Amino acid sequence: MINRLTEHRELDSFDIRYVALILAILGIGVLSIYSVTYGQRGVGTPYYLKQLIWIGVGSAAFLIMWASDYHHLARFAYPAYAVILVMLVVVLFEGRTSKGAQRWIALGPLSFQPSEFAKLILVLVLAHYYSKAPRVGWLQRVIVPGLLVLPGLLLILKQPDLGSGLSFVAVYAAMLLMVGVRSQALGVILLFSIMLFPFAWEGVWGSLHDYQRQRIMAFVDQDYDPGGKGYHALQSRIAIGSGELLGKGLYGGTQSQLKFLPEGHTDFVFAVFAEEWGFMGVLVLLALFVGLIWLSLEIASKAKDQLGALLAAGIVAMLCFCVVVNIGMTAGMFPIVGIPLPLVSYGGSATIMTMAALGLLLNVKRKRLSLFY
Repeated sequence: MINRLTEHRELDSFDIRYVALILAILGIGVLSIYSVTYGQRGVGTPYYLKQLIWIGVGSAAFLIMWASDYHHLARFAYPAYAVILVMLVVVLFEGRTSKGAQRWIALGPLSFQPSEFAKLILVLVLAHYYSKAPRVGWLQRVIVPGLLVLPGLLLILKQPDLGSGLSFVAVYAAMLLMVGVRSQALGVILLFSIMLFPFAWEGVWGSLHDYQRQRIMAFVDQDYDPGGKGYHALQSRIAIGSGELLGKGLYGGTQSQLKFLPEGHTDFVFAVFAEEWGFMGVLVLLALFVGLIWLSLEIASKAKDQLGALLAAGIVAMLCFCVVVNIGMTAGMFPIVGIPLPLVSYGGSATIMTMAALGLLLNVKRKRLSLFY
């Protein structure tokens, strides 16, 4: 009887609403990738087919993380973080370079991006630390976890990968709020970071490259270098605006189909979708993301223990940050920092990591409904 009840509860934890939202967003991503790369022949396997393969691998990662016990996974957080730090060091010396960034480790014909997986591992590390550490004093709550974040952050910025680096900071800030660090303290940390920004701008630490500084300038002055570093942002805004209410339809986007919009299948896939499906399509996509985040917050609020709550909160923070910043940068509200839109943008590492993270989040609900740890 107990076994049947446990099995029934675990099946209930596989929330069909949650999975349906994930599949719907993935479907929009594949459709957008197919549309923007339509007609590209003679370049090997089409991007949309590659993305379907990554979704298959990501689905396996999702199921593994859902079926595992997050308490056991958390015990391997520090060793996993050490391994990913070694990989990030390898990237600096032996990594594959593409478009000015050295972020990938090549494995034969395939390559993967360690900085993407580092985000999820950081969530595990901080959740494990805070679930065990005493909650008194700045040393235990702010300084020590900050020192855990710092090596990965510096290695990622060195690639350079400003988007993943900012994701590290977002996860750290969310964890601080979860353990009761006052918002005033976060304000002091933010102010200190802003004060240090001029040193990074001048290259004292070597963390901002020339093209990153130019992208920030293009954000501050949207007429800055429209044919150079401001080109991506300008074409993205044109694509979004030209979609109007109902969009131009599949294959109908002039900015994407005529290749005025670079990287339409990766960082700027939202602009492609907005041009083809218009304001109404954007509302649907945003509603899907809001629904997914809402269910994720519900899981975090009802977690069985502190570790589960911290894990869920960290994953939600990571997901929200990537969604908001990607849409914001394509719409001209944020500088271009190279953050993919979760579950929509093309990319093996990002897709697999995001699906694994969502599987882990559903794992938190599974353990809450289980009779046993």
